[in-house]
Amino acid sequence: MPERVSRRRYVAGSGAVLTLGALAGCSGGGDGESGGSGDGESSEAEALDDVPSALDEYLSDARLYDGAILDYTGEDEVTVRVGAGDVGFAFDPPAIRIDAGTTVVWEWTGQGGAHNVQSAEDSATEFNSGSAVSEEGTTFEQTFDSAGVQLYYCLPHQASGMLGGIDVVEG
Repeated sequence: MPERVSRRRYVAGSGAVLTLGALAGCSGGGDGESGGSGDGESSEAEALDDVPSALDEYLSDARLYDGAILDYTGEDEVTVRVGAGDVGFAFDPPAIRIDAGTTVVWEWTGQGGAHNVQSAEDSATEFNSGSAVSEEGTTFEQTFDSAGVQLYYCLPHQASGMLGGIDVVEG
């Protein structure tokens, strides 16, 4: 276990440096590409390192997961891109924190083939977008009314690390 902690600290530290560098270069507003309020405007979410252990463990092999969770508490709706990353086998962002009552909208990018979104066995809420589809702009939404850890994956690409997680907290 000590190796994992050291690796996580390195990755988290590297991610913080990269995030600070990216923020310094793009302080003028979002492009609506990763997360947000669903109104075409991307809100700036703070990256937190207090990830619930069940979510952190589940996402340990997830693409784009760097050991941090993006804080979208206070938002009514948050968008997660389906088919993100260099080969389209990721959710972006992979880990988010929201208030109970928030709606998550998964929006397909059209990259990486056909995807779906379905809850994992240990998820607090059961949900499923249905058959895998590849069309850009396809959406699936789920409102999370109760606090708890929500774990999900893309069935066709689960083994490739297409995993996501949501920490729903009481608002």
